[in-house]
Amino acid sequence: MTRLPHRRLLALALAAGLSAPALALAAEPFTASDIRVDGLQRIAAGTVFTYLPVERGDRIDDAKIADTVRALYRTGFFEDIRLDRQGDILVVTVRERPSINKLTVTGNKDIKTEQLMAGLKDIGLTEGGTFDRLSLDRVTQELQRQYNDRGKYTVSITPTASPLDRNRVDVTLAIEEGKAAKIRHINLVGTEKFDSEEILEQWESRESSWASWYRRDDQYSKEKLSGDLEKLNSWYLDRGYVDFSIDSTQVAISPNKRDMFISTSITEGEEYKISEIRVTGDTVLPQEDVERMVIQKADQVFSRGLLEWSADAITNSLSNIGYAFAKVNPIPTPNRAEQTVAVNMQVVPGPRVQVRRIEFRGNSRTSDEVLRREMRQFENAWYSQAAIDRSKIRLQRLGFFESVEVETPAVPGSADQVDVVYTVKETTSGQFTFGLGYSQSYGMTTSIQLSQNNFLGGGNRVSVDASRSSYLQRYGFSYTNPYFTDDGISLGYNLSWRELDYSDFNTAQYNSTNGSAQVVFGVPITENDTVSVMFGIDSNQITTYQGSTPQTIIDYIDAIGTRTFKSWRAEAGWARDTRNDYFMPTRGTYQRIGLEATLPGSTVEYYKLNYQFSKYWPVHRALVLNTRVDLGYGDSYGKDISRTICWNDVPATDTSYGYSDVVDCAGAYQNSKTVTASGLPFFENFYAGGTNSVRGFEDNTLGPRSEATSYYYEGQPLGGAVKTVGSIEAYFPTLFDSPSARVSAFIDVGNVFSSTNEAKAKELRASAGVALLWRAPVGPISISYAFPLKKEDGDEIERLQFNFGGQF
Repeated sequence: MTRLPHRRLLALALAAGLSAPALALAAEPFTASDIRVDGLQRIAAGTVFTYLPVERGDRIDDAKIADTVRALYRTGFFEDIRLDRQGDILVVTVRERPSINKLTVTGNKDIKTEQLMAGLKDIGLTEGGTFDRLSLDRVTQELQRQYNDRGKYTVSITPTASPLDRNRVDVTLAIEEGKAAKIRHINLVGTEKFDSEEILEQWESRESSWASWYRRDDQYSKEKLSGDLEKLNSWYLDRGYVDFSIDSTQVAISPNKRDMFISTSITEGEEYKISEIRVTGDTVLPQEDVERMVIQKADQVFSRGLLEWSADAITNSLSNIGYAFAKVNPIPTPNRAEQTVAVNMQVVPGPRVQVRRIEFRGNSRTSDEVLRREMRQFENAWYSQAAIDRSKIRLQRLGFFESVEVETPAVPGSADQVDVVYTVKETTSGQFTFGLGYSQSYGMTTSIQLSQNNFLGGGNRVSVDASRSSYLQRYGFSYTNPYFTDDGISLGYNLSWRELDYSDFNTAQYNSTNGSAQVVFGVPITENDTVSVMFGIDSNQITTYQGSTPQTIIDYIDAIGTRTFKSWRAEAGWARDTRNDYFMPTRGTYQRIGLEATLPGSTVEYYKLNYQFSKYWPVHRALVLNTRVDLGYGDSYGKDISRTICWNDVPATDTSYGYSDVVDCAGAYQNSKTVTASGLPFFENFYAGGTNSVRGFEDNTLGPRSEATSYYYEGQPLGGAVKTVGSIEAYFPTLFDSPSARVSAFIDVGNVFSSTNEAKAKELRASAGVALLWRAPVGPISISYAFPLKKEDGDEIERLQFNFGGQF
């Protein structure tokens, strides 16, 4: 057997001109009667033949040998290739590259594993793929660069390839990220018109300070610095300095690669004013209407930001009437001699665009119909950016999705049509709440609640709950169809039955057996406003305990003359919701006012008025403020009810002790007393204190109390007819890199009062603390730790509180 010279692809690429002569000298050309491939393990011979540039019967010379070696190396399948001659048979001997059995990345925190794996796959490094040492080296270098761009210069990346049987390897990338280099000093050279500190306030890159542990603004990043330099440029252009320039930027690093020093040299130039500003092009809309959208006027200081804002206003107006690709090009013409700028706002509307199709992706559980009915952009209608954005907000506010993204790809082959694609990431839209506890007084307690806001993917809300213990039995069912009609009128039903010992809820000692049925209608009147109407019937039987139940409650019941309160109930409410998200809003307002009243013919005639307000203020990407107010007021209407009652004035051990229903009290051992029922019934009182009110105080313990007794030294909480609760809460959305959790700091203020005459600011209670909000798979969880700022003797303090399964 005669061996042909063996040539590597690299040698051929570097010295293509020399390789052919060398091969010609080393071997005589011949005609291949057959071709054989040796050394294959995983790759089929047919696959190799598809890449070979020679066939049986071809004349083999040095050029053919070089082409064959080059073609096989290009496949990336082989580590070594050798061509031999056995008679007139061309023998191709290969050694395959090993396959990657397992690919593991360890130690990465700053870059997520999913992101790393996607990048490795793009390079060709993936499980089941062919292992290439050069690709592994490129990956290592690229990761090193990415970490350096994030300010981590001490990163260490160790690639390891562990051989296995059957020509396989396990590849491991062990990463030690180290700590990001901190910015110790930022120096702006050449600032004369403005203070450097004022300019640097706008930067994301900051010098290291006490607050940097949270804001992480002292960590150097090449991308972040590039953005800050653009902000620096915008700062001056927004203030008329047209000739502003950044001359140089130097970034120095300390020898230990832990400290960064940034220095930027600038030339400010002079301030320019606008000499004239014109609107040209096809404005589509009336010229005067478009000109009114331009904020900048002649003789004002030039501002690129205001010009861009004006251009966006015109573009948005055009995009809302179908011109999806409209552009407005502000063209400035500076006059450096007079230090003025003439501006031409050139409008290019482009074609008017229709929406061909609206698609939804990622909604595996939620039906398309549920998403489609939230759309404000329609198919075969003119494109409207406002309608598309509004549709996105409505989807986010459903509470079914963790995220909603929208794209508007152009229809291939059509210049005037686009598709609108909403990609959603579904989250748990239901809650499962299970409670298990033990008390020395009441023994074992259990409760269970199942609620689903997206029942069977149809968008309907269903809730079933059951609770049972020695002090509580409750069974409830509710159902709401938010689109009972195509116009968005909702219909809901609520059924409940409960037996409750109120004493366990930090309220007065009495028992209640209540059954109720309600039907609720909701009518949307605008995009953000809804009116609701409720009708219901309920029966509430009260059981009191002589010596334990406060005397005011007993007197109220005696004045009514019955312990069973039957009511025909109605409620009307109005709500406005402009929040941008259901669970974790960062902007927008929610407010609701409701009036509930029992109808004439009920055992007791009364009404309750409630107002809720919540506004989210996006102060910074790392800070959102929320202000909340919850006000309530209730009273009876009609005449007060009075009765005269008698009792036998005998020792308490006498079983004949008790009230009688006679008006004329006679006899040596009988006395009389007049009792009156007025105001809001005690079982409808408002309460304050606890996780959903003033945190740091025990649930329901604030406000009026009964008179002290030998059993209750501080009296029992009675609630009140007036409720005033407010809160200021600061959310820190970036503290956790998760859309499902966030930390907040809060100040709560509030109390309840027996009447408006008793409501005094000095009686308000206040607390401050921190809270963790987590949207867990089984429902939202809130944990808070609060310190009372204003309290009085006798207040019941509870610093650590949590709520499992309730609303945020």
